[in-house]
Amino acid sequence: MAATPESKVKKKVADVLKTLSAYYFYPATGGYGKSGVPDIVGCYEGKFFGIECKAGRGKTTPLQDKNLKDIDEAKGISLVVNENNIDDVLFYLTGKGNDPRQLEFDFKETENG
Repeated sequence: MAATPESKVKKKVADVLKTLSAYYFYPATGGYGKSGVPDIVGCYEGKFFGIECKAGRGKTTPLQDKNLKDIDEAKGISLVVNENNIDDVLFYLTGKGNDPRQLEFDFKETENG
């Protein structure tokens, strides 16, 4: 079975978490599980995190937004990650790397100087 675009994002996030030796898991939803819980939940250096993985321009649902907000309000780390911002995981969990809130400029010299 071919991997879905979202499952590819989950794998890339998991790869980052493995390099950090973070504790994480994929919570079960439905049945006894809770709906709207982020795709990946874990702990790194004493800090709880929830990561919702989306492919492309995928949007979170209102229930996912509520759960992410609840994590924030409890002083945890909540992230929505897609193919373009996987580096945010490293930054927000470790403080290392490029701050995604900062703009990046590319000052290339032009022919006119």
